[in-house]
Amino acid sequence: MELLVFGHAGARVLVFPTREGRFYDYEDWGLVRALEETIEAGNIQLYCLDSVDSEALYCRNCPPRVRLARHSQYEQYVLQEVLPLTSGNPHPFLIAHGCSIGAFHATNIALRRPELFQRIVALSGRYDLTQSAGIFPNLFDGYYSDELYFNTPNHFVPGLTDESVLSLMRRMDIVLTVGEDDPFRGSTELLSEALWRKGVGNHLAIWPGEAHRARCWREMVKQYL
Repeated sequence: MELLVFGHAGARVLVFPTREGRFYDYEDWGLVRALEETIEAGNIQLYCLDSVDSEALYCRNCPPRVRLARHSQYEQYVLQEVLPLTSGNPHPFLIAHGCSIGAFHATNIALRRPELFQRIVALSGRYDLTQSAGIFPNLFDGYYSDELYFNTPNHFVPGLTDESVLSLMRRMDIVLTVGEDDPFRGSTELLSEALWRKGVGNHLAIWPGEAHRARCWREMVKQYL
């Protein structure tokens, strides 16, 4: 797996790519440049990750259980290979970040492992892949399992009762942004509400228009990252 690292110090930021995206998209879309001053000041260090979504969540020719197993392998790669790589930076603060489906990945892994992450910055995310949203179809066509439940933030967050887990989530700084006309707005608002009902504070920012474009994300990262 390839990745790119930007910066020499500061909070470690895992940057998950958009749908079937690549590790270099974040730079190519000008988001690294948008954060240039913050990076050069040593406030953050970006780890821009690659994706296996074409073999996992978006592999429509693969059985759902196989897709979820591949997604689980990707999560283990992040936890067992990428995080040890970031240990060269001793900063204790770890941020999960992404745009579009990258926001799903960032939110999903951070809420599942709140003992590791201190912050989520999720832009234009979709947090329930079992529901269609505008032109975006249900990715699982009625299939359901425990594995899918525990990889769907809008499903597992409302069901959380373990106070030890919730207490870790309550110390996190969570930022969720979405455009007022984005088809994922409903999904984002549901997640924000579910978190608040569990006593997990979060900042929900509704941007004008669809705001599901790199030019909007460049402005968002300046404000929230």
